[in-house]
Amino acid sequence: MVRQAIIPLAGLGTRLLPLSSVIPKELLPINGKPNLEYIMDECIDAGIRQFIFVIPRKRQSIKKYFFNDKFYKKIIKKKKKDLRLQQVFKKIKRYQKMIKFVYQNKPDGTGDAVLKCKRYLKGTHFLMLLADDLILRRNCSKEMIALHKKTKGSVIASKKVEKKTVSRWGILGFKKKSKNFFLINEVVEKPKLSEAPSNYAIIGRYILPKKILSVLKNQKRGKGGEIHITDAIKFLVKNNEKFYGNIFKGKYIDCGTLEGFIKSSITVSKYL
Repeated sequence: MVRQAIIPLAGLGTRLLPLSSVIPKELLPINGKPNLEYIMDECIDAGIRQFIFVIPRKRQSIKKYFFNDKFYKKIIKKKKKDLRLQQVFKKIKRYQKMIKFVYQNKPDGTGDAVLKCKRYLKGTHFLMLLADDLILRRNCSKEMIALHKKTKGSVIASKKVEKKTVSRWGILGFKKKSKNFFLINEVVEKPKLSEAPSNYAIIGRYILPKKILSVLKNQKRGKGGEIHITDAIKFLVKNNEKFYGNIFKGKYIDCGTLEGFIKSSITVSKYL
């Protein structure tokens, strides 16, 4: 059973400057709520019981957002009739019981972020979510966990993209495709159109096996000198580890760009 979720939060958010120079991109409000909370609510609805946040030690704003009891209690004491505020604090308290923090003091890749979580991981598989990706209308994590239960394998969320845009994505090659999923046999990062094995792109949701830790531990650094989770997945796929692509049919929004973030509040207000 997948009960834990890793969310890497140590990135600099350069695509969202100047907004992210003051507030971490994961806490920027989208229709009145930060993307990080949308992701957590998605996970909780899917059965996740623990979150492992990977943050830089010097950036405490995310920690303070969830653990600021003194502030809330002081305000609630003054505004005893403010039911909305009481409900907000109640929800924050629920989150508190589920969160663990680990530290990645510089952005060193998603693979390194996962390695930092080693001491907390308990089951055979765990969920990893990228905070830039907001997903609406369907619960992607719930669909992936259902597929994991069915196949006993690892799962990567994917969506069909226009063929001319494949060079902007990580692309999955596959065999044995059905209506809702396929067995992955290849992972290609930002291929040329002529070299793309399909037009099914990776989106920021993964169910990964705990054994990936041993691969990451011995993995050479890749592009930008970072340890990439994709390189470890490629290795496991080549060595016959079962990875399945979940074909997601909901609404996907990349909130990690300034244009995407601006559009996100409008889009969210239509779907919620």
